[in-house]
Amino acid sequence: MTVEEFKLSAQGEATPPPSLTPEAMALWHAKKGNWEAAHNIAQDIHTPMGSWIHALLHVIEGDQWNADYWFRKAKKPSRKPAQIDALWDEIADTVLST
Repeated sequence: MTVEEFKLSAQGEATPPPSLTPEAMALWHAKKGNWEAAHNIAQDIHTPMGSWIHALLHVIEGDQWNADYWFRKAKKPSRKPAQIDALWDEIADTVLST
């Protein structure tokens, strides 16, 4: 699945595609606007990727201090709210490529 197909799924479907990884599921819910569902999934992914997704979610939430903590754990540069869409695309591309 491409990033664009994945994005369209979140924008147009009521439920996520079957067999998504937890990382992809968190991103799908984030794009859908289901922040709490995305956060519940991301906080249980104890990897650098999970931390990166967790950082994205806190940028979306507007909690930059918390986002910066998760960016540091993920060893990724901090991003700001104006970069949310590009960051989501970047993370989705990485998740879908693995």
